Amino acid sequence: MRKWAVWPQIVTSREPPVTARKTPAPDFMAMLTAPGDDATDWTRCPIRDVLAHLGGKWSTLMILILGTRPHRFGELRRAIPDISQRMLTQTLRDLQRDGLVDRKVFSTIPPSVEYRLTPLGRSLLRPLANVVRWAGENHNAIRAARTQFERSASGAEADAGRAVRSVR
Repeated sequence: MRKWAVWPQIVTSREPPVTARKTPAPDFMAMLTAPGDDATDWTRCPIRDVLAHLGGKWSTLMILILGTRPHRFGELRRAIPDISQRMLTQTLRDLQRDGLVDRKVFSTIPPSVEYRLTPLGRSLLRPLANVVRWAGENHNAIRAARTQFERSASGAEADAGRAVRSVR
């Protein structure tokens, strides 16, 4: 079992429960359309555009790790041992292209490269910490729901198989 020591450093603030907040629920459908659009064009949805990268397998973890301090490429590779070098490079490029990560090259021999969060990337830490906290608090419930679903699905498949055999 791996310990991700970065999570306790990031997930420290306590937000009040959603039910205790006085603000009205956001209009998510309004957020799904670009300004000036009359109808929801899912191909131009700004939320999907951003979440497509943030929802990747490695992006969230990389942002959390970089949220603790700047890291060199090799440090990131050791911090996430099951990521391939190619995927680490691609994820860093995507985060850099989105303006969340900055890449600094040092003129040493051999050249050294350091990655750090930009101010935009740092602004993502608090909302991301809330999602990570929620995932940790609800992981057991989600695993139980998956198990229940799989039992129900396999039971339904068995019932369907019996029904087909009885018709023959």
